[in-house]
Amino acid sequence: MKASHIRKLIKPIDSAYSEMFSGRVYRVGRGAVSVRNHSGTATQTVIGVHGFLENHCYFTQAYEAPTTELILLTCSNYHIPVNGVTPETPDWELPVKYPEATIEYDACILNQAVSNLPTTHNIRLHGHSRGGAVILEAMAQHPELYDNIEIILEAPVLPQGKLHALVTTLLEPVSHGMWPWLIRLINSAPSSAYGQTFFGKMNGRKKQLLSSLFSATRDHLTIVRNIENIMAWMERTDTTIYDNVRHGTFLIPRVDRILDRAAMLASARHSPTTMRIVETEAPSHFITLDSKEWVPGFEKPPSAAFI
Repeated sequence: MKASHIRKLIKPIDSAYSEMFSGRVYRVGRGAVSVRNHSGTATQTVIGVHGFLENHCYFTQAYEAPTTELILLTCSNYHIPVNGVTPETPDWELPVKYPEATIEYDACILNQAVSNLPTTHNIRLHGHSRGGAVILEAMAQHPELYDNIEIILEAPVLPQGKLHALVTTLLEPVSHGMWPWLIRLINSAPSSAYGQTFFGKMNGRKKQLLSSLFSATRDHLTIVRNIENIMAWMERTDTTIYDNVRHGTFLIPRVDRILDRAAMLASARHSPTTMRIVETEAPSHFITLDSKEWVPGFEKPPSAAFI
């Protein structure tokens, strides 16, 4: 990448979204892990891994039970979306050997969180979109950590998957030097101009979280590296990565204009039979934001069509 392009891309992006947060925030490398306070005795632990250009608030309303210990990743070079908490450096932090802004780097953050933070034995990992790939990569790096862990892969980036044709068409003509210009253009356009196409029918929570997508990262370079790494990871990762998976659920939306739904399903079918594939009626890539009903309960399975 040209030095002039990198100079444009590393200009800082101001944080545009945060929510009040009660708990502790740990800096881990260039990312972070937040542990929300819970009022009851924790009976289950949920670790959420957000998707590309999202933040950890994606999961907060889906897991509000006072008995849920909620642990939330902030991927490398993303803004930590919290108010009122000073991040601390934990004594268990280990250096990460992978390049920043990659699925591999964020998988290392996840492995450190899984190793050090859960206080229950009933652990669920929930990854949305790119977060699904981060979970699979973390399991490949340290399979021994995941023997008894349930995983939810929601509209996930998967091995041998693809971006939706609409996204590929948009990205193809964009050179590195054009990114800052393109993002300024997107940010100045009313979200209604593209929102319905990519985000589906809007509701209050979706509007809240998706309106500041292009301010989620600390710089434009992270956006470029994320996209390039997502495409490279899907292409080079074989479906044998599923050998590390024990049990859980794929949540597939009815309509997805971010990732290729058919490729996602084809990949998911290579997973073990202990993984359920649930084709939801969700009208967009953002299943949890469309309706919390699709998130499986801890006791009973969600009402949906199984295959």
